[in-house]
Amino acid sequence: MKSTTTQKWMKLGIIASLILVTVSFTGCKKDDDPAPVQNNIVQLVVNNPNFSFLEAAVVKAELVEALSGRGPLTVFAPTNDAFIAAGFANEAAVSALSKETLVSILTYHVVGSGITSSAIPTAANTPVETLAETDVFVTKDQRGVFVNGAQVVQADVQASNGIIHVINKVLMPAVGNIVQAAQGNANLSYLVAAVLRASEGTTNVAEALSAAGPLTVFAPTNQAFINAGFATTAAIQQATPASLTSILTYHVVQGRVLSTDLTEGATPTTLNGGTVTISLSGGAKVRGAGNTSASNITSADIITTNGVVHVIDQVLLPAS
Repeated sequence: MKSTTTQKWMKLGIIASLILVTVSFTGCKKDDDPAPVQNNIVQLVVNNPNFSFLEAAVVKAELVEALSGRGPLTVFAPTNDAFIAAGFANEAAVSALSKETLVSILTYHVVGSGITSSAIPTAANTPVETLAETDVFVTKDQRGVFVNGAQVVQADVQASNGIIHVINKVLMPAVGNIVQAAQGNANLSYLVAAVLRASEGTTNVAEALSAAGPLTVFAPTNQAFINAGFATTAAIQQATPASLTSILTYHVVQGRVLSTDLTEGATPTTLNGGTVTISLSGGAKVRGAGNTSASNITSADIITTNGVVHVIDQVLLPAS
């Protein structure tokens, strides 16, 4: 039985073969020579040294034939620097991932139609379905075009079978809802413990964070909880559910607020009923009314099935 991804490619009629070598022409071009054939998406990737990490991913995922096909396709193409920022030291680190994982990631970067930057509406977080059958969220404003918070640094690179938009981050598909994403992140285990303990009270916080949403969560790291006085997860268990609920709901905002939606001085209202303050000078930050300093957003735009998570380095405290 063919996989869903394979069926998706076949529906698009992508059946062409790979050409992995660049043909070099020597000598002078005659006036009656035909115009050179435009490179397809794979050839453009292979010919650009700044896409060597992406090339390694495409080859390991065995998507070369698909991305060389008739199309049209739109590819949001991460640069080598984007892969390095995502934790991949070299091409070998990319190739070390399983084929299945890379297929999931790469198809999340591909749309099954040709979309130029001029065709993108001027709006925030327009959902666009990818070949992974989940949405990316595209924003276009006076600053440019952004996808899940990643900036399009070069738009409208034309290929014979579609369009490439170069981006500065690797887009990671959702691995579950907000609670599931936190459970899968070892650096958020204290947060998970707090959510579970709070849910023992009158408000089921875990259920609220697993609901349809969308929601935005500013998620404190384990060290943030330690700095706030919770030395261990056992200390979290000793806190009352009501006190933890008050704190946790102060970290949640209604709606999908990506990093590109944050504005200087904004004061979004949290589920707690209080407000937090956003600042952008020196990097994106968020400050609680009871905090003496702002918390840095250390990892932004973690997409979940019901919203987005921004990891922060302090616990946000509501007004006392």
